[in-house]
Amino acid sequence: MPSYRNSDTPLPIMQGSPPRLIPPRIDWDRAPWNRWSFQHVREIVPTAEVWRGRGPVRVLARDERDLDRLPVALSDGTPSTLAGFLDETYTDGFIVLRAGRIVYERYFNNMNERTLHLSQSVGKSIVAGTAGALIGRGLLDTAAPVTDYLPELAQTGWHGATLQQVLDMTTGVRFSEEYTDPYSDIGKLDVADGWKPIPPDTDPQFRWPHHIWELIETLTETNRPHGALFVYRSIETDVLAFAMERVTGRRLPQIVSEELWQKLGVEESASFTVDPAGYALADGGFNACLRDYARFGQLYLDHGKVDGAEVIPASWVEATRNGDHTIFREPYTQSLPEGAYRNKFWIEDPQSRSIMARGVFGQLIYINWDHRLVAVKLSSWPDFLNVSYNIATLKALHAIAAAL
Repeated sequence: MPSYRNSDTPLPIMQGSPPRLIPPRIDWDRAPWNRWSFQHVREIVPTAEVWRGRGPVRVLARDERDLDRLPVALSDGTPSTLAGFLDETYTDGFIVLRAGRIVYERYFNNMNERTLHLSQSVGKSIVAGTAGALIGRGLLDTAAPVTDYLPELAQTGWHGATLQQVLDMTTGVRFSEEYTDPYSDIGKLDVADGWKPIPPDTDPQFRWPHHIWELIETLTETNRPHGALFVYRSIETDVLAFAMERVTGRRLPQIVSEELWQKLGVEESASFTVDPAGYALADGGFNACLRDYARFGQLYLDHGKVDGAEVIPASWVEATRNGDHTIFREPYTQSLPEGAYRNKFWIEDPQSRSIMARGVFGQLIYINWDHRLVAVKLSSWPDFLNVSYNIATLKALHAIAAAL
């Protein structure tokens, strides 16, 4: 079933009582169902709250500009407007902050300012930002072997890897990130994390992991030396999160709440999806509202401070902007020719050192210090990955920065 853009007639997914068009359990996160499901994750899988606390909301001042007609190009290079681009790329929410003020904010596809939207791998950057706070307090040491915190991993491919290599996805652990192959490691993770049932028509003798830690323990092989190359593997963030839980004695939603979310002055509590063992999915199960993602981006733009108080060390933010560009290669250079990856963030190029939190199906937090710009784009693309959309999005953000 094809997906639909905001300018198209929407499918009546989950409309009516009882609804007639219900997302299939095996494909709830795929098109066209993701146009509904990314805003309704708590109705599909178990979640745990990331409490905002009782503190005041940090109000974002407004300095609004009408950018709808700003000239930008579509993904095929056709001249259009920002409004046209947002429609082409299946946007659910889009916000731009300049110097901490909202200059542009738009909602589509029935999303509103309170909607919690799945961020996919943007959640990796949220978890890493929280890890930065723990590292700043000396609870974690990036130079230490990850087995110092999780000794059980001595029997896995992470033996000999440092926590920094886990943060940078440069360990040599063999993990296949083949999204459409149910037998790939990421396919097994879909079952282990509770997102999907065992796929139909698969081998009945195949042993599926019951939860995420069980999957981690099966990853015993390496296919390169630790530190030799950046290779994107989601499971690295789950390993990081287990180390965070081990040193704090708290579960991940509580750590993120107390170390990060409550200190940002967010508007809404967030949530993580949880696996059958109650573990929060660090690598892609985080849900929050549009403005609160922007507040997280603003934290990095402000060098780790909120209203002058340190939440994460400025040295952590600076380190995140300095990746090793020599080990960043195909296929990642297709959309970021001069890119790098550091501390669960993508670095645009070594000149601007702008950073991005990115997730499949079009999730993005973009942080640019040269223009004092933070932008968040929440989407529900038909495809996991789309290089043309990525390139067009960066060009649109550059056009916005120039216009402001």
